[in-house]
Amino acid sequence: MKWALTFLSFSLLFLSAGSHAACVILLHGLGKSDSSMAKLEKAVAAAGFTAVNVDYPSTDFPIEELAGRAIAPALDKCAGQEQVNFVTHSMGGILVRQYLSRVPIDNLNHVVMLGPPNNGSEVVDKLGDFPGFRFMLGDAGLQLGTGELSVPNNLGSADFDVGIIAGTRSINLILSQMIPDSDDGKVSVESTKLEGMNDHLAMPVTHVFMMKNDKVIAQVIHYLQNGHFNRDELARDQ
Repeated sequence: MKWALTFLSFSLLFLSAGSHAACVILLHGLGKSDSSMAKLEKAVAAAGFTAVNVDYPSTDFPIEELAGRAIAPALDKCAGQEQVNFVTHSMGGILVRQYLSRVPIDNLNHVVMLGPPNNGSEVVDKLGDFPGFRFMLGDAGLQLGTGELSVPNNLGSADFDVGIIAGTRSINLILSQMIPDSDDGKVSVESTKLEGMNDHLAMPVTHVFMMKNDKVIAQVIHYLQNGHFNRDELARDQ
């Protein structure tokens, strides 16, 4: 009987601890897969979060449809968690904005966006009409420009807690010539900014590899745990 009571107490303690856990949904960018977020996924799990790394067909559907396809099933996997967070790369951040513009998430906590084209990308403006662009990047790719078809520019300001990391290094000098001012090879630092954002950080990383950078990952974890970036650590690195 005493053993049974001890087991019951342990079980209740375990269930109580689990009910207060926080879930982190990871969303990759355009033309990528969940494998691009695998290193971040491991870091998030090691920090004590429940990590849900989503793989979605980023080039098969427009952003409006992709948002529901990617996020709704992920939220089901977070059922029972006290808090839901997002960590996104590139277009993944636009999917979160699109979803939240239509469906509130009552237990939403923090969102961390890496290199999001929150004001569109001039690269899409320049290359969108080239043969093969739509074939390679789909309707969603065409929606990431700065013109009339721009989905990011029509989603409004953030009414949720979001911290944004922008990259300032490029490995594609040709694309960088199409982008004004400082950029990460795909998106300008200025374009990553979003009205209503809680915090913004520029780091010397590239768009393609920022989600695998150890220092970026450390900043992501710090934001998830504290609601702001660690500028003291950034200063020590410089």
